[in-house]
Amino acid sequence: MPALPLDEAGRYVAAAYLAFTMLVVIYVVIIAAKVSRVVRALEQLGEPAEDAAMTPASRSAAPGGGARWRG
Repeated sequence: MPALPLDEAGRYVAAAYLAFTMLVVIYVVIIAAKVSRVVRALEQLGEPAEDAAMTPASRSAAPGGGARWRG
């Protein structure tokens, strides 16, 4: 004899699947938001380096007159 009648057990199984699916969707949304934030922060960190590399004035203002050692 089953612990629950089959007509009642179906509701609980469906609710469990729904709850699990919702938890997975919420987890994916949270991780996507964190990845998006990290990517945005990395892009902001790279912008000053790109700007400095593009301006020739920044090279001549560097100590040593812009000459770099390329060992």
